[in-house]
Amino acid sequence: MNPINFENKVALVTGASRGIGKAIATTLATYGAQVAICATNLDTARETAAQIENETQRKVVPFQTNVADFNQAQDLVKNTIEQFGKIDFLVNNAGITRDGLILKMTEEAWDQVINVNLKGVFNVTKATIQHMMKARYGRIVTISSIVGIHGNAGQTNYAAAKAGIIGFTKSLAKELASRNINANVVAPGYVDTDMTAVLKEEARNAMLNAIPLKRTATPQDIANATAFFLSPMADYITGQTLEVDGGLSL
Repeated sequence: MNPINFENKVALVTGASRGIGKAIATTLATYGAQVAICATNLDTARETAAQIENETQRKVVPFQTNVADFNQAQDLVKNTIEQFGKIDFLVNNAGITRDGLILKMTEEAWDQVINVNLKGVFNVTKATIQHMMKARYGRIVTISSIVGIHGNAGQTNYAAAKAGIIGFTKSLAKELASRNINANVVAPGYVDTDMTAVLKEEARNAMLNAIPLKRTATPQDIANATAFFLSPMADYITGQTLEVDGGLSL
């Protein structure tokens, strides 16, 4: 018997048209949840939603949303509740990179990453918790990165945003605990996605040699950790950050 059962639960997953977000949305639907997903490209979101529905036989509704826009985030939550009647789970996954050494980093590259990766979390979370507080139940998981814990040259903007997520979540957990709302963070290490697939062999080998488990994470590895935090098995866990990195940070 599977210990995770999300029947009668509704999840909202941002940045879910591909990669980690898609794996999370698919996993939650596989466990029985109905899911709202959003992405900046509506066609891609629709394709992903149709694929997940076909695989899981669960209702999946796509939305086009720029989470960095406060009003669009409000509309996303409003439209999700209109479709499903509630939101039990929120997974903040939407994120971008605009890498570069700080000496060459433009103000635009800084602002874009902070606005999507950090302000976007504030925007969607703020809109969602109003409904969770009324229901006196909710589970929130935000996807950070080990870069937000340990730093990485060439990613000051990304590291700042991902570190901010951790502090945001710790504070959020304290604010919402009395309403039976838990908030936690999953911090992936290197994940086998489109970004790591383009690495040259030498760079990829160096990366793998630094990981004790000698492999990158799959999007499913991150989805599994997320599902755990959303499940009853994690009911007494809040304000925590789980590093899913194959031992890279040891």
